[in-house]
Amino acid sequence: MNRFEGKVVIVTGAGTGIGAATARRFLGEGATVVLNGRREDKLRETIAGTDVARSLLHPGDVSDEAYMKRLVADTVTQFGRLDVLVNNAGFAIFGPFAKLTTADWHRQLATDLDGVFFGTREALPHLLKTKGSIVNLSSVSGLGGDYGGSGYNAAKGAVSNLTRSLALEYAGRGVRVNAVAPSLTTTDATAELEKSEAAMATFRSRLPMGRPATPDEVAAVIAFLASEDAGFVNGVILPIDGGLTASNGQPNFLELLGQI
Repeated sequence: MNRFEGKVVIVTGAGTGIGAATARRFLGEGATVVLNGRREDKLRETIAGTDVARSLLHPGDVSDEAYMKRLVADTVTQFGRLDVLVNNAGFAIFGPFAKLTTADWHRQLATDLDGVFFGTREALPHLLKTKGSIVNLSSVSGLGGDYGGSGYNAAKGAVSNLTRSLALEYAGRGVRVNAVAPSLTTTDATAELEKSEAAMATFRSRLPMGRPATPDEVAAVIAFLASEDAGFVNGVILPIDGGLTASNGQPNFLELLGQI
């Protein structure tokens, strides 16, 4: 498919995981892609083996308002347009709420929420011209609470509702805004967790498909939402969770019946 031939896409957090897979997906579908991330060496790894003439590496911190202005301005200056913004950059800190420091609270919100705000605000004037779209990275943690995830839940919950609000405000002007909400996805950030068989057994017991998502599976949904194939999809927070949120949280009655 070449759904994005002639289109220009910004992907934040494109050095690893979902962001890297997303950048490669758009490159594979013909787009010119501007890759943001904190580490240029990781961005270079992302584009290895691709048509590098259709990419621009733009290292920087999405929580820096001045940097986000430069990211969007440089994209439009070099390529003349902007069609898609993928606000992917983010990270999580888990632990008891009573031990969550003010610094960690602000760090998490700065990257996970402020970065989305800054990028969206700068991109919208250009997306209005191209009738483009925005895809935000929320999470299943933005749809419900986690034990020990108060800061991350707060940030991702805000991303979900910001997505909905923007979708209402800009749909009539030709810009669609959606988000994806992945559950556990195999990335560098989950490598230590996935080394624990006990931890993964717990996850598998809750995930109907019995495994984490892959970054490529998430990237495919992001590309769909950004494409004209999703031309009437707006304001959606789409779970990519193997059926996790299909459950009402009660135990598996089939297993219980076998124990009676």
